[in-house]
Amino acid sequence: MRTLQDVIDRLEIQQLPVSYANAIDGAHWDALDEVFTPDAYIDYRVFGGPDGRYPEIKKFLQKSLPTFPHYMHMVGNIAVNITGDTASGRTACFNPMVCKLADGTQQIMYVMLWYKDKYVRTPRGWRFTERVEERCCVDNAPVGLPTSSD
Repeated sequence: MRTLQDVIDRLEIQQLPVSYANAIDGAHWDALDEVFTPDAYIDYRVFGGPDGRYPEIKKFLQKSLPTFPHYMHMVGNIAVNITGDTASGRTACFNPMVCKLADGTQQIMYVMLWYKDKYVRTPRGWRFTERVEERCCVDNAPVGLPTSSD
């Protein structure tokens, strides 16, 4: 039987992927400080991005995402396994992104992925300690746009 604390922990952890998506989609970069630990490891290499610690990845997001005129992250199927003050999980993400083409037109690229996550309870609540993208598929990517590390 679950305790009230189990339910509270699960709800707080399940909110983290939503808060991440809302911060990214709203370009509220400092809001990411409330979802990651300062030393969190983030890996975007599967789609051609970098991997590293949170401060470097935050700078990467601030610089790279404005090159896309529009984008959104729809997250769901959030699975969480909690063990005391740590947890792991997997979240599905559908991420359409508008890409500017060389001829001035735009094209929507569809990215589908899973996030493999690790979490820790901190004095300020649950936070990501690790977020690794796992590729599902990419559709309608513009020619020449890196969509994998291959």
